[in-house]
Amino acid sequence: MQRHPKSTCIAMAVLLGLSLTTMPAQADPEPSRFSAGGYMRIMARPDLQGGNGRLGFWNLYGRLLNEGPYAALELRYDLLPQDPLANTPWTSIHAKIEGGSVMNADSGMGSLGDFRLSQLYAQTGNVLIEDVTWQIGTLDSYFGDLGLYDFRPAQVFNDTVGVSGRYQSQWVDLLFGVGDAGWHLKGEEYTPVLTFGGTAKLKLGKVEVGVGGQFYYEPEVEGNRFAPHNSVLEDGQGIDYEQYLRKEITRRWFEENPMRTGPFTEPFPTSATSFRAIGYLGFGQMGPLIWNNLFANFLQKHPKSSVTETWEGEDYVFYVEDLTDERFEINVGNEMQLRLWPGRLDLTWSAYLGYHWDNDNSIMSNDENRQVMSTVARFQGYLTEKTHILLESSLAQEKSLNGNIYRSSADSVFQSTDGRNDARGLEFGDSDTRTTFQFKVGPVLQPLGMGIFTRPSFRLLYGGQYSTQNNAFGNGFVESLDDFNAFGTKESHWHHVVSAEVETWF
Repeated sequence: MQRHPKSTCIAMAVLLGLSLTTMPAQADPEPSRFSAGGYMRIMARPDLQGGNGRLGFWNLYGRLLNEGPYAALELRYDLLPQDPLANTPWTSIHAKIEGGSVMNADSGMGSLGDFRLSQLYAQTGNVLIEDVTWQIGTLDSYFGDLGLYDFRPAQVFNDTVGVSGRYQSQWVDLLFGVGDAGWHLKGEEYTPVLTFGGTAKLKLGKVEVGVGGQFYYEPEVEGNRFAPHNSVLEDGQGIDYEQYLRKEITRRWFEENPMRTGPFTEPFPTSATSFRAIGYLGFGQMGPLIWNNLFANFLQKHPKSSVTETWEGEDYVFYVEDLTDERFEINVGNEMQLRLWPGRLDLTWSAYLGYHWDNDNSIMSNDENRQVMSTVARFQGYLTEKTHILLESSLAQEKSLNGNIYRSSADSVFQSTDGRNDARGLEFGDSDTRTTFQFKVGPVLQPLGMGIFTRPSFRLLYGGQYSTQNNAFGNGFVESLDDFNAFGTKESHWHHVVSAEVETWF
């Protein structure tokens, strides 16, 4: 088995820290300054149809049976404990370790390389301004979750490290932050992406209203090859968008200029901007309605930096800020929790709508030009306080705005719009729409009692999916129609899995 020395050392350090901070005090009865909590899920889900143990492709059909194993551990240490009866200064340190791999449950085989220190920050309160909490480090903040989807449409600063200030009272919650999102957006090609924004939430008992936003600015830095640039050809023209999509910029240039060698574009520095705006409306405690959350966002995705093509053993880099700066999304999600029959039947009903478009791209079908619609309903009936029956159903439709992208049959690889071939690949398959239906049913044991989101939850579930796309789940099938494909092709629109799983917060 391959070892990961660096990850192992980190894990040993964390475990040692936990053991030291949780040792019982022998002389000091003062409560421990250390606390920990987290989340875990693990399942046995053998897939007898050649799949990877997930019912469908992603959480648009509901997170249940569409997610793999996961674990998260949140740590807190109070350097200066908070006095709940006085507005005196306090300070705490927070860390969150999370990841999605468990031994014998997924292809990662529990590797610590699949985990990450996703949050690390320090907080201090009642310093300079009373009732204000200052935070330095990671700044992730959100109004709430679409629990059935595990989506957070109304979220800011999940990509930012910086400083924020938060004022909280009985009626108002205000947040302002500023920082750098460059590492999240650019990775190894880091340049600073300055960002600032905030949120405001008004709490009126049975009604809550929130708004917020975040703005990104990547400055022009002449001479930095990772900073935003645009490439211009020697004839003064910009890069042809279709050649960029097909990765044929270099090939076409040398076909038209066979006597030329070496680079033929020049990068011109520029700046780049993007944004996100979010909204939230919550209300509840009205008859059978326990609570309803409505989330929305409108965002412009940050431009890409560059692409690399290889021609006759040489790499050519092209800068594409102007070809990727008009990618937008609108996402709206609602989740309603209902007590249909007190003590006998609860329902959580969610719906999600997404509209994504790219003003630069009007010729290629991809996930940046689509509309998605989905609804998920989960019923939980209570046989006893701790023994329940779960029934969940979902219906989703994904539609490409730029032509065909889905295969509705095993041999549809040759088909495109109006039955015409598109061998060069701007379209894929024979349909622009994928419609997916799922259902899940089975017994549930919850030692802590009733409630759809009460945990721990021990579940034995059967799930079924029907999709208009052929083999619409992760699988190891060979799709080639080549005569030398020894495995042949498989036609399957139904997918079934059985899962024994447990999920809990702690």
